[in-house]
Amino acid sequence: MSSRSRPAGKFSAWEIAALALMGALIFAVKAALSAIPNVQLNAVLIILTTVFFGWKALATVWIYVLLEGLIFGFSTWWLSYVFIWPLLVVVAMLFRQNRSALLWAVIAGFWGLLFGPLMYIPWFCIMGGWKGYFAMWIAGIPFDLTHCASNFVLTLVLYPRLYPLMERFVNQKRKG
Repeated sequence: MSSRSRPAGKFSAWEIAALALMGALIFAVKAALSAIPNVQLNAVLIILTTVFFGWKALATVWIYVLLEGLIFGFSTWWLSYVFIWPLLVVVAMLFRQNRSALLWAVIAGFWGLLFGPLMYIPWFCIMGGWKGYFAMWIAGIPFDLTHCASNFVLTLVLYPRLYPLMERFVNQKRKG
């Protein structure tokens, strides 16, 4: 876990670099998996970053969201990312002390189901009202189910393998 000696909100140079690296990694892995719709590692990587860095994981999320906007453009989908991914950090903070891969897989799977309804909030506000919101949500249910299943499986399989790597990465910094 991140050092408790540093005051909240203060970032060391190492943390800035590590959090920026995680944001870029999330973006790169999503791009690498983009040929497979709704299969991505965003949730598990954001969860792990939150487990090890606490609220500072928001910096990783903002870097990832900014990269998405800079590369793919700033549109209504991007407005959704501005609140969806930080909200996952909030959820992960509630369970931060838990080490159960199954719990994190359930949270990530549930996040995949919630992603669609959350994603279309800007459509409700900007474009279509309730009818447009529900039309987009209903049309996206097959994608949300894929997102749910892939988040669950990937988190269940990868969390226990990535946790020790992340722990070594964070602890190595403290030793050196």
